[in-house]
Formats: sequence, C-alpha cells, structure tokens
Amino acid sequence: MRERIELARGRIREIVNEKVVAEPFGDYFRHTASFLCFLFDGTDSFADKDRDELRRFNEGLYEELYPDRYAAGYLNPGYACEKLSDEYGRELSLLFACIRGVIPFAHENIYDDIRLEDEAILLELYLEVYGSFYQSAADNELPGKETVRQIIYSHMSDYADVTIRSRLLDTVDPSRDFAKNIIEESDLSDVSYLYRFGECIDEGLIKTAEYIASLSEDDIDKMAGAFVKGFFDGFKAYGKDVSVKTTVGIRYPLGFERVVKAAIGLFREQGLESVVFRAPVHLLTRRSSSGYFGYMPDRQYVYDHKEDMACILDKALTERYVEVYEAVCREFKDLFSAMAGPAVFEDFGEPPFIPKKSPCRFVFDEKQKKLNVELVSALSRISERYMPDDETSYTMISFPTSHIGDDFEKIFSEVITLNTLDSALFSRIQQRIVDVMDRGVFASVKGCNGNETDLRISLWPLDDPKTQTIFENCVADVNIPVGEVFTSPVLEGTDGVLFVKKVYLDGLEYRNLKFEFRDGFVVDYSCDNFDDARKGKEYIRTNVFHNHETLPMGEFAVGTNTFAYVMAVKYNIFDRLNILIAEKTGPHFALGDTCYSHGEDLVIFNPDKKEIVARENSQSRKRKEDPAKAYFNCHTDVTMPYEELGELSITDKDGEVHFIIKNGRFVVPGCEFLNEPLDNL
Repeated sequence: MRERIELARGRIREIVNEKVVAEPFGDYFRHTASFLCFLFDGTDSFADKDRDELRRFNEGLYEELYPDRYAAGYLNPGYACEKLSDEYGRELSLLFACIRGVIPFAHENIYDDIRLEDEAILLELYLEVYGSFYQSAADNELPGKETVRQIIYSHMSDYADVTIRSRLLDTVDPSRDFAKNIIEESDLSDVSYLYRFGECIDEGLIKTAEYIASLSEDDIDKMAGAFVKGFFDGFKAYGKDVSVKTTVGIRYPLGFERVVKAAIGLFREQGLESVVFRAPVHLLTRRSSSGYFGYMPDRQYVYDHKEDMACILDKALTERYVEVYEAVCREFKDLFSAMAGPAVFEDFGEPPFIPKKSPCRFVFDEKQKKLNVELVSALSRISERYMPDDETSYTMISFPTSHIGDDFEKIFSEVITLNTLDSALFSRIQQRIVDVMDRGVFASVKGCNGNETDLRISLWPLDDPKTQTIFENCVADVNIPVGEVFTSPVLEGTDGVLFVKKVYLDGLEYRNLKFEFRDGFVVDYSCDNFDDARKGKEYIRTNVFHNHETLPMGEFAVGTNTFAYVMAVKYNIFDRLNILIAEKTGPHFALGDTCYSHGEDLVIFNPDKKEIVARENSQSRKRKEDPAKAYFNCHTDVTMPYEELGELSITDKDGEVHFIIKNGRFVVPGCEFLNEPLDNL
C-alpha cells in the first residue's frame, strides 16, 4: 500500500511542471497537484515543525476555503465552470473537493498505517482523471463530455467496499484510536496539539482551546460530569440495560479536548471505552456530519458541495451502497452490538449563514431525490437491525466557541450554569404543567406581535389518567440543558398554521417561515428568503424536508428554560444558539419522526411513575407492516419565541380551556419560578 502511495505521489510531483494538457485545464491540474505536493512535503516533515511552522502549514492547507480565496478558486463550482466551461467545471471542482480528503488521511498516516488505502484510493482517482486529459492531449482533444463523471462514478462504486467499511468501523471500533491518543497523550495546555488532527485550525478555535485549558478542574468536572451523567441517565429513564455494552461514540468540535479527556475517563470508569471519530470526508460517506471537526472558514463551500452525490447517484450505486453497508454490519456485528450509543458534544457561536444560490453546483434531480430518500431509509433500517434504538441511548450537550464574540467568556460561564441547572426542581415544576396538559383533548397555540401561528394540536387520549400520561417530563438526561415537556401529537385533527418571523435551523436562516398543517402533515410551506417563492420552497424542501415531499408534526413541546431565553436576549445571540438550547426557549414543533422513533414499543415512565403512552402516531404505526414507510429519518425542531406567543392552552373533554402560557408568561399555579427571569429582564 505504501508503494502504491509513493508511486502516486511521484507521478503527481511530475504534473506540477507538465504542460501537456491544454489550457485552462493544465492550470487546474498544476494547481491541484501543487496543493497535494505541499501536503506531502508538510506531513513528511511534520514531526520537525515548531508551533509557528505548524500554523503556517495548516493555513496553507485551508487557505482556499476562506471566502476571498474560495470565490476565485477551483473549489467553487461557479468559478470552475467559468474557467473550465460548464462541460467540465462541476466535475473538476468536485474532484478537487474529493482529493482534499487526503489531508486527514495523510495526517493519520504519520502515526499509523490505518489510512493508507484511503489515501491511495483518492490519489489514484485524481491520477485517473488527469490521465484522461493527458491521453486526449496527444490528439489535440479533450476527454469526452461524460468521461470525467464516469471515472468518478466507477472509482466510487469499485471502492465502495473499502470506503464504507472504513467509515463504519471508525464509528464503532475503539482500536481506531488516532484522535483518542492525541487527546489522552498530549499536553493540552500547549494548544499546538490541535494541528495533529489535520483539521482547519483558526485563531477562534485556538482561543476556545486556550480558554478551556484555563478553566478550573471543578468547571471541567461539571461539564464532563453533566455530559456523562446524562448518557447513563438516558439508559435509566428508558429502562435500557447498559451493562451489556462496552463502547460509546463521542462526537465533538475540536478545542474541547480537555473536557472530552475527562469524559473518556468517566466513561471508562463505568465500563465503556470511547470511540472518537472524525466527521466523514469521503464523497460516499458525507451523508452526515457526525464526528469531530475543525473550523469551516466558508460555509458556502459546504453548501455548494452538499449534493455532490448527484454527480454519481443512480439506482445501481444505491443498491451497491446498501449491499456493502449490510455486509460490513454483518461482518462486524459484535462491534455494533457493543456500542451503547452516541455522546454528542455540540458547539455554537457562528453567525447565521445565508447561502448564495449557484447554478453550477450539483443538485439532485427529482429521481435522485427519491433515490436518496430510499437510500437513507434503507441504511437506517440496517442500522436498526444491528444497533437497535431500544438497546442504545444517547446524550447531547452544547457550549459556545469564541466565534460568538467579545462576551464569549461570560456566555460560556452562563452556559455551564444552564447545563447544570437543578433537574429535580425543574421536574417538579414541569410536572405541574404536565398534570394540566394531560387533561387536554387538544392544544391551541396562537401567535402575537405579528406572528401568524394558529394551531390546533390533537392529543393522545388517556385510558387511565391515574397511571398514564401524554407528555414526557424531560429533564437533563439525554437532552441537555433541562427544560421541556413534549409529546407525539395525534396527526388526525392536527391543523392550522405554524409561523416564525425568523429562525435558524442547522445554521441556516429562515425569514417568515410558514407551514400549513392538515391532519398532522404539511400541505403548504413558504419563507421570504428569496424574491421568487419557488426558490423559497426548494430551500425548505432541501434543507428542512431533506427532499421529502411532506413531513408530519412529530413532536409538540413546551420549552420551559426561561434562563436560556434571558441569556439569549441579554447577549443578543438568538441567531447563534443551536437547537439544544433554542428548543428550550419556547414552544417548539418538530417536522419528521417522533422523539420515540424506532423505540415506540419500549414502556417508559415519567418521574411520577406514570407510563408515557403517546409514543407513536399513525405514520410510525406503519412500522409493523412496512418499516420503509413508517419513518422519514429526520427530526427538525422549529421554536416560537416567548415574545411571539400570544397563548398556549389545552381544551378538555368538557370544552373547558386551561391556559399554560398567556402573553409570554406561564400561568399554571406553581410555575412562578419560570417567570422570574422574564420579569427581571
């Protein structure tokens, strides 16, 4: 394998000075070959570099992802099409994005040989495409229009068994310990260790790591303790047996290694070895972003390459993907069954992002949208067989990075407090809300101050109110911080309009976002992000609906963490919160599957020992006949802020109305504590 890599590297070094391929394609290949040679030279001498040299090397690797360089570089599909023609531009921009996957592989190969084949595959793909231009140049021609795409397709399909296997093992095999070794063996007070990961390290990330390094042991213990406790509390709350598990998957943003190191130790004390894995970099496995990651200088790059699979996705490749995925899961079924689930550490603080539409980027056509939905659904069903949701749990916690601004340290301190609020106190207060809402036949939510929301939400009927409950009293276990009660609505009879003036979902901004529901499903939707309403619909369908034509209301919840709301107002950071905190700052509604997806048949209880019976809806009930039709494999929360909430109430079987929130204040007796932060504000 090393010989393959050396042969490939040697040929690439020759390309830097070759002028056989006609311009402007010769410039493209010399530029990309020079980038790869810079990477080769830098990793070969990596151990000898001091901190300043490591910084300069890292900057050189990622400089083309910063906005000014990206706008006029081959990684930008628009620029590539302008310089290389529409006929070749998209494919060659995609190729450059693909070979950047060599960056992390080459860094890992400094210390281990586990990524040799991953690196060799990408280098050989690059050389095969270059070879097609080199050979055509002999006849003063260019490769055929579909040649580049076909090379990429064949390469991805032929090596699918290697790339998919590699990615899956990353997520479950504790012996693949490149990152864990860095975390546990490095002097974390010297942040130069960050450059070993091979990810983009900017000044903001360094500032975050330096601040984490300066925190007291008590603060680190609080953060790691809440994280790990939440994971095990999830098993306890849902009656699952963690004693049969031996691994846990940690996902986190770089900069928080000191907290992650403490968490690894705490998990180990409880019998779970941590699997710390990178976010995927290969075209075939970029379906999700889970794993550790560095800084992304320009999110437009991510957006422009979000649907690069459209270059190659067809039915044959879909079938190949599913076949390989199943074979790997079957071969390593013991590793999958040992996994207790993901422990997710999220960050927030980046400014909101509004993508620019590029006509040159790859996008799925209608046939591919359906194929992609089918692929995600098929992979989800395979995962459920080898790592069932009713045998695993998870936890999620989040903290800000220094990119949030000058108040970073103050906000960070407040978030530590948020994430360690008294769960027992909130449990008692939320139980009062649950007791009232359990009387309801349906709930009503109406907006104010320009918010057009007017919803009627059907609630699950209780056979025995003494032993059953509709709403889960959610405290700080799997979902940190504390602060919500939620249910799976009855779809039939759930009607009306959900509207939010401005909301941020997965880092994207939506203005005047509007959904119309009929019998629990979205029948119409819009936003004002674009002058053309059709572009707004496509924006929502791609990024919220994940290419589904419609989605049901999978969750109705009441966020109760008014402390989080006040923090966001005080520092004016609503646009920077992630969903873990944002969903606690008001009522929210999830589009997609319920919170109990794939775990509907587990019997679970609230702290008051009542069974939570609203665990499914008429859509997820289809799992018993046809699992492929039961789930959408997505769940996106849309939160209404308190200042846009006129009233939230339930109506009981006698027609009596009971208010939960009125004019932005909780009115259930015993919930006065929740209004104190709002009143003080």
